[in-house]
Amino acid sequence: MAVSEMSAELTLGPNLFHWPAEQKLDFYNRIADESPVGTVYLGEVICSKRTPFFEKHLDQVADRLERAGKKVVFCSLSEVVIKRERNLLREWAEQEGRDLEVNNTAALLYLKNKPHRIGALLNVYNEETMSYLAGEGASHFALLPELPRSVIEVLGTRARELGVGLEVQVFGRASLALSARCYHARAHDRTKDNCQFVCGEDLDGMTLNTMDDQAFLAINGIQTLTYGYLDLLADMADMRQIGVTHFRVMPHTCDMIAVTRLFDDVLQGRMDAEEGEAKLRELGIEYPFINGFYHGKAGVDWVPQRANQMIA
Repeated sequence: MAVSEMSAELTLGPNLFHWPAEQKLDFYNRIADESPVGTVYLGEVICSKRTPFFEKHLDQVADRLERAGKKVVFCSLSEVVIKRERNLLREWAEQEGRDLEVNNTAALLYLKNKPHRIGALLNVYNEETMSYLAGEGASHFALLPELPRSVIEVLGTRARELGVGLEVQVFGRASLALSARCYHARAHDRTKDNCQFVCGEDLDGMTLNTMDDQAFLAINGIQTLTYGYLDLLADMADMRQIGVTHFRVMPHTCDMIAVTRLFDDVLQGRMDAEEGEAKLRELGIEYPFINGFYHGKAGVDWVPQRANQMIA
């Protein structure tokens, strides 16, 4: 079936944060039992030091999700700096039987034309990059959340031509930057090597304020995120028209079962966008919603949506 003829699918991105293993296990069990997402991305993306805390549970979680009818995709690290991380990446690339999502170009060395997906942290900005990576075996592309509609439309056209999937994040804090240094540790007067996993104290990221004490960004280890939560629920109908096939929500500590149900209801046309937006705000998420990137404005902005926008 051609990509343009495929039904739209809601996906759950990798958990970017350092949650306790028990909390993660409970989270994914609930996703398996109660969430309508079709694909779940698993694996440590941000910090290799966190890997041992949940690695032993990955196969168990993946099997549980697959028994529930979900497709499981394993994700690579976003930064590969030291030998231990190169070894982790090699082991990741040697896995068989499940799709792999690449978040660092170093992984392409180990894949050697093995089918794979391109993650949003790999920075595909233009159609020529997409074409090259597709020629090397990439079958699916998750785009950066900072891309405006005009760029997504160009990439959507090329994705149709190539017959590859195209995915856009529609909910949750958006990744803005990665650093070799760990600001999370530095903010607590610790070094990266002796961080004592302080990032685990901020389950949705640590708020970073301006000099005027205004909440501005969020920090997650080496990662900088938006303070606000991306909300493109009312834009999904438009995205489908320009070639987006998969719609990614990112894990947070809010009621993700309710969030995924709302987004899927709007995506599949069971609820109009205006009602979906109202219900999303009733969930009591304490952070502001943003959608400026998609509309070609500052990412922190909120652009009001047309009422009663429906999925065609």
